[in-house]
Amino acid sequence: MKAAADMKAAGKTLCVFVLLTITEVTRTAGESNGDQSAVGMEEREMCTEYKRASVTVGNSSVLICSPKPNMTMATWKINPKAGGPCSLGYRADQNKTDRTNCSESINWKFRPDQDPTLEIRQAGRAHEGNYTCEVVVAEGNFHMSYYLTVLVPPRLTLYCDDQGNPVCEAAAGKPAAQISWVPENNSTPKEEGHDDGTVTVLSKFTAYSTNVTTCIVSHLAGNWSKSIACRPSKLHISCSTEIC
Repeated sequence: MKAAADMKAAGKTLCVFVLLTITEVTRTAGESNGDQSAVGMEEREMCTEYKRASVTVGNSSVLICSPKPNMTMATWKINPKAGGPCSLGYRADQNKTDRTNCSESINWKFRPDQDPTLEIRQAGRAHEGNYTCEVVVAEGNFHMSYYLTVLVPPRLTLYCDDQGNPVCEAAAGKPAAQISWVPENNSTPKEEGHDDGTVTVLSKFTAYSTNVTTCIVSHLAGNWSKSIACRPSKLHISCSTEIC
């Protein structure tokens, strides 16, 4: 089992109303400077919605930015954890788009004048970070902000140690995987963090048994299992998450 591009939103929306002063400039003939006087107030709405999203490494992710009627501008500002910031922009008055420092894997999903949703193709660890969409209309500015997490499936290995105990390893997953056993066992898993942010989890089935023992690995990117019946001379049995 392998998880597809995944949007998990547990977000919140913050809206504020901003009062803008509309000024009138009056000039006397021959004078370069004029007198300003406030002639009215205009109320504009500014909303920001915050969400979290996740995608399994190698898959595509779609970050929704809802279009507004009579949209005049749409901008994506991207600040990944690795590498420099980049941006995508669209201006209705010029009917044109521009991009700054964004790789080809980051682009509009549709025509931005119709729907400014963003697509990230073949997401890698470098794509993890903050993504903010701003849509400008006459009534105000609307922001949609995401924090994108890139999930890395662990590599599952199940083998018997020299004492005949089943050992289950979920290597280099992000975040750390959870390991359980059938039948149940009270062994405490050990975790080892790596420089790239992944974590290896190791669990040993401590109750010796000649019966079949099953290791179950649970992860946000999917679930995998493998069974083994250990003997002192049993050879290592490995399994990739791609085929388990």
